[in-house]
Amino acid sequence: MAKDYYQILGLARGASQEDIKRAYRRLAHKFHPDKGGDEAKFKEVSEAYQILSNADKRAQYDKFGRVFEGGGSGQEGFGGFRWGFPGTEGGDEEGASGYSFDFDVGEIFEDFFGGGAEARGKDSRRGKDMELELELPLEATLQRREEIIPLSKFILCMRCQGVGAEPASKVKECFSCRGTGQVQRIQRTIFGSFTRGGVCPECEGEGLQPEKLCNVCKGEGRVKGQETLKVQIPAGIDSNQILKMAGKGEAGRRKGKAGDLYIRIHVKPHPVFQRKGDDLFVRMPILFSQAVLGAEVEVPTIEGAPFLVSIAPGTESGKIVKVPGKGIPHFSGLGRGNMNIEVQFKIPKKLTQEQRELLEKLQKEGI
Repeated sequence: MAKDYYQILGLARGASQEDIKRAYRRLAHKFHPDKGGDEAKFKEVSEAYQILSNADKRAQYDKFGRVFEGGGSGQEGFGGFRWGFPGTEGGDEEGASGYSFDFDVGEIFEDFFGGGAEARGKDSRRGKDMELELELPLEATLQRREEIIPLSKFILCMRCQGVGAEPASKVKECFSCRGTGQVQRIQRTIFGSFTRGGVCPECEGEGLQPEKLCNVCKGEGRVKGQETLKVQIPAGIDSNQILKMAGKGEAGRRKGKAGDLYIRIHVKPHPVFQRKGDDLFVRMPILFSQAVLGAEVEVPTIEGAPFLVSIAPGTESGKIVKVPGKGIPHFSGLGRGNMNIEVQFKIPKKLTQEQRELLEKLQKEGI
C-alpha cells in the first residue's frame, strides 16, 4: 500500500510549502536518533518531506498516489527509464536471473552538468520580489518628486529582530548538518551511487537553530505587516519605465536577504497636451486673419502659465510651430524636449451681417 505522506507529516493535502517545512522540522527534531528518537520514524518523515517539498514529485504523488522514480521511496518507478530483465520485478519471465534499475535521467544530468537548485546555492530564505504600478499625472513628470506608498508585505519581526528565536534564548548548532549548513545525500543511479551535497532542510543552510522559537513569528523571523515607503520619482519619467528599490520587497526568513521592489510607472493622458517621448504636442486654433496677416497668440503650457508665440504671415492650417525647451525634462536631467504647436484655423459658426459683407468683398478680390 502506498504511504500517505501527508498523514505522516500530520498535514492536509492543501498544505503550503511553509506548512510542510514547519511540520518536517518539528517531527525531525522529535524523532532524530541523536536525540533518542525513533530512527524508523525519522526516515519516514524525511522521505515524506523529500517528496512533498519537490513540486514535480508532489504533483505526481497527488495525481497517482506514488512517485515514479527510484531511490528508496518504496515506489515502483518509471521516472525517466526503467530497465527490466527477466526474473526481476518488471521483467517478462519468471524464474530467470536478472537486474532492474530505476533512475531519473533528469537528476543524473543535473548532477553531471551543474546540479539542481541546491547545488547552485539557491537562497531559500530570500524574500520575494514585489511589483506595483504607480499612476502619475503628466504634470508630475516636470520635476523630481517624492511619493508615499503604503505596502502590505512580510516585514522584519520586531520581537526577535529577524533571528526567529525568543529574546535571550540560545541559538545552537543544527543537529542535522552539525553546523555546516550542508548535508550529503546518496543517490543510486544506473551509473552507480553518487553523493550530492545540498542545503540542509532543517536549518536551511544557516547551520544554527534557535533553542526556543519566537512567540510572534514562530521562527520565521518575519511577520505580515504594513510599511510606508518614500519613493523618489525622477523628472522626465515616462510610462512603462520601472524603478527598482533594492531590498524593499518582502523580508527574508531568519535574516535572509530581502527581496526587491519594482515600481512600474503609468503616466495618465492629459486633456490638452499629448506626449511623444520628451516632446509635447498641442493644437492651437487661430483666426483666419491672424494666419494671413501674422500675429502673436497666447499658448498654454504644461506648467499652467501661457506664453506668447509669433505666427508668421501666411501660415497655413496644420503647420507645426516648434518651441524648443518647453517640453518634458530629459530623464538624464539635461535640458527639455520641444513643444510642437499645430496651427488650426478657427471657423466661426455664426457671422454678423457686417462680417458676411466683408467676407463677400474678400471673395470677390480672390481671397
